[in-house]
Amino acid sequence: MPSGSFSFKQFTIHQDRCVFKVGTDGVLLGAYADVTGVKTILDIGTGTGLIALMLAQRSEAEITAIEPDPESFGQACSNVSRSRWSDRIRVINTSLQNFLPEAHKFDLVVSNPPFFSNSLKNPDPVKAAARHNVTLNNKDLLLGMSELLTEDGRAQVIMPYPEGNVFIAEANESGLYCNDILKIRPLPTIEVRRLIIEFSRKRNKATEKFLTIEHGKRHEFTQEYIDLTKDFYLKF
Repeated sequence: MPSGSFSFKQFTIHQDRCVFKVGTDGVLLGAYADVTGVKTILDIGTGTGLIALMLAQRSEAEITAIEPDPESFGQACSNVSRSRWSDRIRVINTSLQNFLPEAHKFDLVVSNPPFFSNSLKNPDPVKAAARHNVTLNNKDLLLGMSELLTEDGRAQVIMPYPEGNVFIAEANESGLYCNDILKIRPLPTIEVRRLIIEFSRKRNKATEKFLTIEHGKRHEFTQEYIDLTKDFYLKF
């Protein structure tokens, strides 16, 4: 994906100042997250502002997007201000640990969090903080989700398969239970690589679904992936 900007059907993401650029993970979460009946949304670690903008396009909710990195925060503000939903998205330069919301809690909390906690870290400390859980570990994320969700609220995250399974187990201990799992394969012949996981305070049997992004050839997308993202990607 280009480093300078990425154009979607209804908005453009400028990303030359952001640590990490528009990626498939963010698009998947922004397109899949359940916004049914949602009036308030919190996007934890908004980066470019991509997920917040996608959810604004899909809903009428008031959205708060938090981002600790100053450069990414500035660019997210710029991307939001250029959009048609600037009156419904508020971007705040803060970490989750230091976030002090005004009065209300949130019907939906979403995050494409840092991961790969045991892998070799990037020598650039800013990129390392964004990519690994050195600044936002599972305990802090779960605590924040639990404190900031309304009683009937939902939280949805996208994670690599191994980290996602660990997160589900830790969430159970925190009183948040997995209700829905989307298992994502890049190709039909490759094992599941990503999970989009939905949590709530209600203990229900989790519904499992599967999504394959491409057929055998690169950029030959499956119909299910096209149907999920067609409201956003120009190529669909």
